[in-house]
Amino acid sequence: MSDPVRGGGPAQARMDLDPVNSTRIYEEIVRQVKQLIGEGRLKSGDRLPPERDLAEKFMVSRTSVREALRALQSRGLIEIRAGEGAFVRDVSVETLIEPLALVILPHREAVGELFEARRLLEPAIAALAARRATREEISEMERILEDQAKEVGAGRTGMLQDTALHAAIANSAHNRAITRIVNALMDLLTQSREESLHTPGRPTRSHEDHRRILVAVQQRDEVAAHRAMLDHLIAVETLVTGAKSDDHDAGSGRRRKARP
Repeated sequence: MSDPVRGGGPAQARMDLDPVNSTRIYEEIVRQVKQLIGEGRLKSGDRLPPERDLAEKFMVSRTSVREALRALQSRGLIEIRAGEGAFVRDVSVETLIEPLALVILPHREAVGELFEARRLLEPAIAALAARRATREEISEMERILEDQAKEVGAGRTGMLQDTALHAAIANSAHNRAITRIVNALMDLLTQSREESLHTPGRPTRSHEDHRRILVAVQQRDEVAAHRAMLDHLIAVETLVTGAKSDDHDAGSGRRRKARP
């Protein structure tokens, strides 16, 4: 990278940019800006230099810069504010969930793959929770289940408490990457999970499953926590996707090969 580009104020980020030599000029500008964001040299809230400065440093026309900024905005990487300039957006997992959900949810096979991801992740997370959860975190899980019991007893689905419990279990693993991944999966599957909870008897079964998971966590039984979470996820997936429970390997949660 070459000369640093300094902004005109304290809110503007310092960047290094290369002159652009490409027949598809705006795409090369997009690539460089994406790389700066990926490397953490451009952070959420940073203001990009004005179009004129960018055109100078990239050695391209302002039209090419404008096209690149529009492309970056359409991809959700920057926000262009009238009279203020272009700012880097928060590109966290959470900001990607809604558009991703629109693509995934119409396809049952993709939903099944998300459940497969949950089966691979959440039983292991439940085992970690059995090992790492603090007394306060276990108390919070108990409170959530009490609220869920009241909701189910009143004839409601208990959806909020269902989501809250899975989030609490993920949080008690004390691994921020795990928490973000589980929250993302739960958000993507919101519609499907709501459908399953409207199945007669499902809210009661869900609460019973959750109670079994919590007991294992309370007893610090990692194996039981893993098994209880896997059984719970298989039951939900069976309702949502129509998969049969014997389509899953009992030990690892992996799908078995189709029978001839």
